[in-house]
Amino acid sequence: MDFLENVTAAANTAIIELLDHAQLEEGKIVVIGCSTSEVLGEHIGKASNEDVAKAVMDGVYGEIKRRNLYLAVQCCEHLNRALVVESECADKYGWDKLALMPWLHAGGAFATCAYERFENATTVENIVAHAGMDIGDTFIGMHLKAVVVPFRGSVKEIGMAHLTMATTRARFIGGERARYKK
Repeated sequence: MDFLENVTAAANTAIIELLDHAQLEEGKIVVIGCSTSEVLGEHIGKASNEDVAKAVMDGVYGEIKRRNLYLAVQCCEHLNRALVVESECADKYGWDKLALMPWLHAGGAFATCAYERFENATTVENIVAHAGMDIGDTFIGMHLKAVVVPFRGSVKEIGMAHLTMATTRARFIGGERARYKK
């Protein structure tokens, strides 16, 4: 297997493990941040690569769609970490759409790939996702709903990039006398 095939396979294994663990209902959102530079072993934001972006997208998007979930892709810091989503998703969740289109040097390769691959892509400023995958320490936490629960799968890196994943849960409030659903 060559490098890009390994990237696709690792991304696919990781997303399957995350989604199997998360057990999200249809229509929920998975956010992914991906530094293609880090996947290549370079400093974040310094070597954006469209082929790596496509390899990661090939590994994750089909599985997310198969489960009738929405994918939100985080743009880079130059776009204030705005997100690429399907227009239908933005409408469903009531998010304001931006007049913004990511490209390789503002948004990043992975966000650009998502914008091109989604059926009817748009961008939004903020979301609250139900699970997430962070490839290359892009810090997706700002887009996950409280309470974030780290998930450790079998995949620790995609290419050379550090991988972290998370699910979310409802808050426990009320103290020691409260009762919670199992």
